[in-house]
Amino acid sequence: MAIQVTYRRTSRLSMRIVKNGDVHVSAPIGMPREKVITFIEEHKDWINEARKKTYERQKQRAEFFNKLPLTTRAQADEALKRLKALVDPMMEKHAKEMGVKPSIVYYKPTISRWGQCNVKDRSICISAYVLLLPKWCVEHVVVHELCHLLEPSHNARFHALMDKYFPRWREARKETHRICRMNDDEDK
Repeated sequence: MAIQVTYRRTSRLSMRIVKNGDVHVSAPIGMPREKVITFIEEHKDWINEARKKTYERQKQRAEFFNKLPLTTRAQADEALKRLKALVDPMMEKHAKEMGVKPSIVYYKPTISRWGQCNVKDRSICISAYVLLLPKWCVEHVVVHELCHLLEPSHNARFHALMDKYFPRWREARKETHRICRMNDDEDK
């Protein structure tokens, strides 16, 4: 287990366990090293428990994403065929309804994001792993990325657009998180 201590402008000590199980400690600038070490020692039980939970979540994530094998060319081709059949009609329907047109829609096996919109070139990338989600959650991803063509940030206007074009977006986001246990870090 690695422990990384970072001194920054903060008023208190804090720590978190990251995906690989390492401990990241944030300490106020100027705080004596002994005080930081004492803090870590006092929280050993919490660290051990949090690392176990993090390991379990990572294991669950791997099991989830492994449900869609993409290691062979045939598997990737089959996934692309299914993606196009699922996503393309949604994209066309909602783009027309919203009055937007992406320059290109492409698919990649990304596990860090379900979708991504490049507002400069107006391209949209959808993760191949949306195939593991219910259809209505996939539709949420599609509408979310199309909304970025109208509003690049996640501000109040963006949320209003999501409310207008996909009213169940909050429910879909919650369901997506529940399905794949996307919450990766645990904070103390």
